[in-house]
Amino acid sequence: MHKKMAILWVIALLMLLATTASEARVVEPTLLEMATTQTSHMIQTASVFEKGTYEIATITIRKSHPSSPPHPLLVVSPKTTREYPIILFVHGTFLQNSAYSDLFQHIASHGYIIVAPQLWSSVLFFPSQYHEIEMAASVANWLSKNLQDVLPSDVHGDLSKLAVSGHSRGGKTAFALALGITDTKLEVEISALIGLDPLAGRSKNHLTEPHVLTYVPNSFNLSIPTMVIGSGLGNQSILPIFVPPCAPNEVNYVEFFNECGVGTKFVLTNYGHMDMLNNELGFISSKASSACVKGNCRKVVARRTIGGLIVAFLAASFLQDPSDYVNIIANPSLAPARLYPVETKIRHD
Repeated sequence: MHKKMAILWVIALLMLLATTASEARVVEPTLLEMATTQTSHMIQTASVFEKGTYEIATITIRKSHPSSPPHPLLVVSPKTTREYPIILFVHGTFLQNSAYSDLFQHIASHGYIIVAPQLWSSVLFFPSQYHEIEMAASVANWLSKNLQDVLPSDVHGDLSKLAVSGHSRGGKTAFALALGITDTKLEVEISALIGLDPLAGRSKNHLTEPHVLTYVPNSFNLSIPTMVIGSGLGNQSILPIFVPPCAPNEVNYVEFFNECGVGTKFVLTNYGHMDMLNNELGFISSKASSACVKGNCRKVVARRTIGGLIVAFLAASFLQDPSDYVNIIANPSLAPARLYPVETKIRHD
């Protein structure tokens, strides 16, 4: 399956690359806006940034549920009878899974099931990154035998189309799972990876354990479709000198993508590290969000943009339909938020 997807990705990306240079290239918006000539594709692509057609259900699963999840879960799923790809999503530091519910609803309305564990319950007992990775792995293994028990009637999850994703520290956890950096043996196969402003620590000299970044370009041993989404304002501080930025240079999305051998990177130029969260947040999530620089634009625009990118990426990865994703790469101005830079890597064997 991975070989077939890889062929599709190469074909799609070759449509965008005019040369055979092995270096990644930065996509200049002014040049790529001229690349698409089919207006109908523009209309189709824009639809991924709007709410989809599926009615959705939002389900909170406690550890006491008969399906015995290893950790509390938030499951957001279409209600329509069908089989859907699955996204395992890991939240960021001091954030609740419910803080992303608006983003999840956008994605699910296009035909995807999101499973988001809650990996901490008290600021007094916050798990280490190592334990967080193992906790996420235990949830991944729970999916194969138990997910069906918590989904709406006649809705099924397709574990052959399993993506792992995460935000901030959770983005590093997602990379760790995809790279096999876990003591818990995965009983499921990860088929796609999405890093949402991933973060590896406070600085290059203060990385959380276990280390994922190697600081060697193209060093990640990944053979699955990969997308990295970054925030243009994440590396800025609300109070320079006194308060560190939420997503510092050398440990943020830039280095994660630098170490990817293949994949695509999108940067929401005018948004901060927490700007994809719900407008209304719980107390702790709100305090965590307030420590980060915010963009001057509406958060709903960031959520629509990120949700649309994920929908288009997974359609290319799982549904053999790269048209929307390719068109967004070629025409970043189709997105509600400004996307720059956009960078694509392909491997030439």
